[in-house]
Amino acid sequence: MSDDNKNLSDDLNEMLGDAKDSAKKAADKVSEKASEFAEDAKEFAGEAKEKASEFAKEAKASAKEFANDAEQILSDGKNVGIIAHITLIGWIIALVMNNGNKTEFGSFYIRQVLGIALLALILAIIPIVNFVAWILPLIMWIMSLIGALSGEKKPVFLLGDQFQDWFKSL
Repeated sequence: MSDDNKNLSDDLNEMLGDAKDSAKKAADKVSEKASEFAEDAKEFAGEAKEKASEFAKEAKASAKEFANDAEQILSDGKNVGIIAHITLIGWIIALVMNNGNKTEFGSFYIRQVLGIALLALILAIIPIVNFVAWILPLIMWIMSLIGALSGEKKPVFLLGDQFQDWFKSL
């Protein structure tokens, strides 16, 4: 039986050696795959960094273009003149916009609309005249809006020049 034990011991040692070799080969394969994965991850990170940099540049250029467009629109007195015609809130917004960047065109229509609004208010207070008098400020407002839309400084009929003189501080 001692030979059997020796053979069994030799077989066991051989199996252990084979198992160690297999484990070493598997560990080497895992290490190789991990190295490949690390290289792929580095490559992917580099590409992602490059794409993020390109995106940031494009976003910065788009933001700059948007800022230039917004500045151009806000510096254009025509927009202020048109906004001034849209209710009392529009007039207030136009006044604030014009205070930030005064333009002659914007100021002209702010004065026109203020004069038309005050004329409408005064005519509305007069008891008997107010039934027909609302037509005059409405026609003035429409003519003023058409002038603002066309980009021309046209004073409204009758009182347009006086509105410019009376409200010249705006």
